Amino acid sequence: MGNGSVSSMENKPLNAIEEMVAQDLAMQGPNEQKVCTRFPPEPNGYLHIGSAYAININYSIAKTFGGRFHLRMDDTNPLKEDMEYVQAIIEDMKWLQFDPGPFIYYGSDYSDRLYDYAVQVIRKGLAYVCDLSADEVHDYRGTLTEPGKESPYRNRTVEENLDLFHRMKQGEFPTGARVLRAKIDMASPNMNMRDPVLYRIIHAHHYRTGDQWCIYPMYDFAHPLQDAIEGITHSLCSMEFKDHRPLYEWVLNALDIHPAPKQREFGRLNIQGTVTSKRYLRELVAGGFLEGWDDPRLPTIKGLRRRGYTPESIHRFLDEIEVSKSWSTVDISLLDHFVRDHLKTTVPCVMAVLRPLKVVITNYPEGQVEWLPIPNNPENEELGERRVPFSRVLYIERDDFMEHPVKGFHKLSPGQEVRLKGAYYLRCETFRKDPVTGEITELHCTYDPQTKSGTGFTCRKVKGTIHWVSEEHAVNASVRLYDKLLLDEGALQDEQAGWGDKINPDSMIELTDCFVEPFLSQAPPESRYQFMRHGYFCVDSKHSSSKRLMFHRTVSLKDGWKRT
Repeated sequence: MGNGSVSSMENKPLNAIEEMVAQDLAMQGPNEQKVCTRFPPEPNGYLHIGSAYAININYSIAKTFGGRFHLRMDDTNPLKEDMEYVQAIIEDMKWLQFDPGPFIYYGSDYSDRLYDYAVQVIRKGLAYVCDLSADEVHDYRGTLTEPGKESPYRNRTVEENLDLFHRMKQGEFPTGARVLRAKIDMASPNMNMRDPVLYRIIHAHHYRTGDQWCIYPMYDFAHPLQDAIEGITHSLCSMEFKDHRPLYEWVLNALDIHPAPKQREFGRLNIQGTVTSKRYLRELVAGGFLEGWDDPRLPTIKGLRRRGYTPESIHRFLDEIEVSKSWSTVDISLLDHFVRDHLKTTVPCVMAVLRPLKVVITNYPEGQVEWLPIPNNPENEELGERRVPFSRVLYIERDDFMEHPVKGFHKLSPGQEVRLKGAYYLRCETFRKDPVTGEITELHCTYDPQTKSGTGFTCRKVKGTIHWVSEEHAVNASVRLYDKLLLDEGALQDEQAGWGDKINPDSMIELTDCFVEPFLSQAPPESRYQFMRHGYFCVDSKHSSSKRLMFHRTVSLKDGWKRT
């Protein structure tokens, strides 16, 4: 595909970012670079749904314009980065179907070249070694209304700066003792241009380069140069980096780099109903408030995957969000909507009893078992059917029986009938109670053998249909039900309150005495199902075993998303 061509866009209007890229391409010569974009995560945490939004924009732009997409680890800070995060990022991106293929890079691989670039900037008289402490550098910057003050070390000679920078590299000075700063304009209205720090001293072991380096470039210096080294044409980032664009361009111009990559900004996505701040996520995990980065209550890709979200539904969610130059807000319930929409026709609908009540069918022959055919998904015949065992003793949901039924209750009650899903009509005759608590412990019922499902119509109708599981064949399971993680999103702004006061105590409820039909006995990790009347569930990838399955409720059956 030729430079500047657009793939599959003839009948689709361009979004704001696509328009900017198209305008940039229109100004290029015929032999200039094809579009090349990148996603540059720092490997100090796990990807989340907000990360997926940024990945999707960069990946889609490259695909749309027939270009290339890079994944580059922004690993120039040894204090928090780790190979664990690198591997997780790559795995998550592939699971999300944003596979970078062979185009995986590391900022740390460019350490020598970045050092040489820094030396060039010093030789041009555009950078100097500064001995001010971090607090002093901050104080000297001034404010939004007051200009900054020049460092007393700003006018060192080129030779002195080269010597000091070399000695910084050799490890002669302790962490934080000196920095390399750009010499730009301490009176600039843009705070990022007031002699920003380009390099700092950090004596720490790097997960890839070991102890080879003790000076590390700042993001604003490293990023444009890494982009240029890789041939990135468009550095697409969220709007909070707009004020950094002059510095991005200053670095490239100072080093006479051509063709220079272009920084372009898109509006940041705010997702209501969840926590996407990496800082907050790290505090929740490190503080032991959650199981880890893959806790199903988190919006991390690991958490969403473990809970049962699908790549397809996440893509639908990302494609639905309008890409603009301004701040946009979307409710996380929109993602749940697309999960339901995807799963309702692609997964088996099975029977699971979460809060069991024992039922004895007194007129059903003891020892007899029928294997009844039940469709796997009423909306998708291609999923076929399965055989479900029916016997004298069953489990039903405790909520499906009421001793004194209220108006509108159409389930089991004394003397009333219901249909057992895929089986027979069932009438409650008597029941037993715990003599101490008064709790209903067992129902004694009769069935009508003339009402077997699929054998024709009966002379009477019932309003209620309930699901069930044969006691003899039931598979033990635990089920986790989820609600919003935080009691109130506004609580995030309360720095005085601890996480223990912010987390919803009902964000996860675990039911340990559940039963599912034997069809699920060999259900593999991450397989998904609809539990009849309960919602969509996923087999846990960490705690399920042959002795006890564990399921996460991905989403309930009810769709709370409303288009406005």
